[in-house]
Amino acid sequence: MARRTHVETTINGEPTEFLCDPHQSLLDALRDELGLTGTKEGCTTGDCGACSVTLDGRLVCACLVLAVEAEGRAVGTIEGLAQGDVLHPLQEKFLEHAALQCGVCTPGMLIAAKALLDEKPDPTEHDVRYWLSGNLCRCTGYDKVVRAVLDAAESLRGAAR
Repeated sequence: MARRTHVETTINGEPTEFLCDPHQSLLDALRDELGLTGTKEGCTTGDCGACSVTLDGRLVCACLVLAVEAEGRAVGTIEGLAQGDVLHPLQEKFLEHAALQCGVCTPGMLIAAKALLDEKPDPTEHDVRYWLSGNLCRCTGYDKVVRAVLDAAESLRGAAR
């Protein structure tokens, strides 16, 4: 049996420590060791985007990252998007535009959209479609998702003025 590894990281701005198996994915550690079940497991091969998180601000598939790679780094998950009971504008716009259905892809879509808006606050429709191209959805058809992201970008730009 492999010896468990101690990991010190920051998750959603909070210093966090956990034990994990050396070959355990970040996805499994988030869900199983830390109880952060908002990040969803879809394909476990990095093809669907359901497990999207940020690692030091970079969008990654948590199923393809080892948990031990989070050592000393900053992880952002869907649980960190809202501030307490106040939804992030992306979450508000997803609701307003009915940009979600079954919910499996929604956390990954929101994290990918946030990563886009952090890098490019005034995206074009092409930008949004490109950034979300790694996130598969079998329910929505994407148009409502794209509209929600563009609307959220506009709201965030207005709030920044």
